[in-house]
Amino acid sequence: MGADLLAWYDAHARLMPWRVGPADRAAGVRPDPYRVWLSEVMLQQTTVAAVREYFRRFTDRWPDVQSLAGAEDAQVMAEWAGLGYYARARNLLACARAVVTLHDGQFPQTSTALRTMPGIGPYTAAAIAAIAFDEPATVVDGNVERVMARIYAVQTPLPAAKPDLTRLAAALTPSLRPGDHAQAVMDLGATICTPRKPACALCPWSGDCIARKQGIQNDLPRKVAKPAKPIRHGRVWIARRDDGAWLLERRPAKGLLGGMLGWPGTEWDRRDGKVTAEPPLSADWRPATGTVRHTFTHFDLYLDVEIAHADPDARPLRGQFVAPQDFGPGDLPTVMRKAFDLAIGALSPR
Repeated sequence: MGADLLAWYDAHARLMPWRVGPADRAAGVRPDPYRVWLSEVMLQQTTVAAVREYFRRFTDRWPDVQSLAGAEDAQVMAEWAGLGYYARARNLLACARAVVTLHDGQFPQTSTALRTMPGIGPYTAAAIAAIAFDEPATVVDGNVERVMARIYAVQTPLPAAKPDLTRLAAALTPSLRPGDHAQAVMDLGATICTPRKPACALCPWSGDCIARKQGIQNDLPRKVAKPAKPIRHGRVWIARRDDGAWLLERRPAKGLLGGMLGWPGTEWDRRDGKVTAEPPLSADWRPATGTVRHTFTHFDLYLDVEIAHADPDARPLRGQFVAPQDFGPGDLPTVMRKAFDLAIGALSPR
């Protein structure tokens, strides 16, 4: 099975800006652990298509771990805006600085040692160790789980099936070309063994796939139905002066959107949406047209937006006015940018 998969990968490997392809790898080109690590962190719960441009911008601006370690937190958070799951960006900086200060700028080369670094869990450690350092570590993401569930017709629903799927993946992990093998299984799941209508006729493992033989490949992996997400409510206030400056504040370092730039607002309440709080400055506040709706991992958020033109001498109780040349909507996390989109049309400088 392993030889068939690697032969398929040699012919069909996806081109990635962070990847050393199989031909270059065979010629002795070594993957850069920094680029492998950065891509794996970015790809957590995010699609390849979404990550490509972020990865390009990050590596243009911070081409190695030393430059990233020396970056200002606010700059990194601004570049991360839109990728979501902002704890990853904070861990990214913490890990880069740990690599520089504790390991002289060199990433640890084993999955065990990598797991001691900030923000590197079992999957990311295995991926870096296998791809960058050829450790025969077992790399299991959602694509790999789906492939294993079908190849072996695992009927146990996810997430309970995860240990069995990991064990099966480990049994297939070779000592020869383990990094290429890990990327090959992920590519197989992403391009052939897809969630819907897998292209079994093109699969190098079709002859070994028990689910295909049983005609149940479309039904696997089985999943336990997810409960409905709770709903939370909140409010933000967006104020702009006639000189174009916006009232902004940076969120606390810990918690959702930690360290990100945003609009002054309330806590996000679990109750019925009747959120009461004082606005950040005295102004003629009025509701914007529409409501922001945004989905987080564990809840859905409904966010009311109030807008106002601020007096030139207004003294905010929270946040500070930021000149237009020092602010762009791309600096905001997605939920805050949605609020900006509701407000911008009504807040042009007078």
